[in-house]
Amino acid sequence: MNRVYNFSAGPACLPEEVLREAQEEMLDYKGCGMSVMEMSHRSKVFEEIIHEAEQDLRDLMGIPDHYKVLFLQGGASQQFAMIPMNLMKNRVADYIVTGQWAKKAWQEAQKYGKANKIASSEDRTFSYIPDCQDLPISEDADYVYICENNTIYGTKFKTLPNTKGKTLVADVSSCFLSEPVDVEKYGLIYGGVQKNIGPAGMVIVIIREDLIREDVLPGTPTMLTYKTHADAKSLYNTPNCYCIYMCGKVFKWLKRNGGLAAMKEKNEKKAAILYDFLDSSSLFHGTVEKKDRSLMNVPFVTGDKELDAKFVKEAEEAGFVNLKGHRSVGGMRASIYNAMPIEGVEALVAFMKKFEEENQPC
Repeated sequence: MNRVYNFSAGPACLPEEVLREAQEEMLDYKGCGMSVMEMSHRSKVFEEIIHEAEQDLRDLMGIPDHYKVLFLQGGASQQFAMIPMNLMKNRVADYIVTGQWAKKAWQEAQKYGKANKIASSEDRTFSYIPDCQDLPISEDADYVYICENNTIYGTKFKTLPNTKGKTLVADVSSCFLSEPVDVEKYGLIYGGVQKNIGPAGMVIVIIREDLIREDVLPGTPTMLTYKTHADAKSLYNTPNCYCIYMCGKVFKWLKRNGGLAAMKEKNEKKAAILYDFLDSSSLFHGTVEKKDRSLMNVPFVTGDKELDAKFVKEAEEAGFVNLKGHRSVGGMRASIYNAMPIEGVEALVAFMKKFEEENQPC
């Protein structure tokens, strides 16, 4: 078996240990005679799977009892509409736009009410996080929205914005479970699981109970109402059963490996290896202000598009795949999520050093 180092931003690498467990259970889950892919979501066996997955997530994040955990379909992008449909009671919300996904969420929210862009880093290609400690928060805002880690641009909120008492809503797709988090600082946290937790096709929403209401915006579909899924414990309709099963395995893997504090320490070490090289390199350089650098997504360039393309091609041939930067920014990007071993980052840096030596200008 010849596995590559997969630096994709998502769908991304999963722990090999988890994949092997799933492989062993593919035809027969714990003696039930069938795969999880085949079983009814109403069965006792699957009810145990989803209940255990939720409890393990609660344990990892310290989720209080007055927050609901919802396993939903539609991905993170569906939340761009679902959030204003459910939370925009006053038809006003404030958005901090620090990347492409926050911008898309802000644009979508404009369909449902007044979505104010109260801060942005678009003036410098989203390469930094703006100062968010004294923002013009709207008096009647239903919530303040952020994308906490920006997958495309490689920035991360190190300090949460001062929302002046307003509910904070955060898209944490690409930093989900990468470090400890104080859930009570948020009204709603959500993330697509395909970056740091499981296979593509699901989003996890963690929402404070008082935000789950019947008085949603008129015309909100039943399937896009949080109350529908909270009341049915994520089993209103057939959920993404296999994805929930895989996420549950990743939660257990995280618990076995020391939880989120240990994961943060590991992620800081991995990121330091790559950032330290970029800071000393004569060929490659990072594109993000140092104080706002993400531990999960590391964009970098050579300054020469042809050389960037050559690097991506040769890297892939050497077993380092999906390093091409997002189409909107170009260059390269290494996503080093929880499941990327430290050896993968060390090997990438060694390859980058070799490439640098071989491609120095004459």
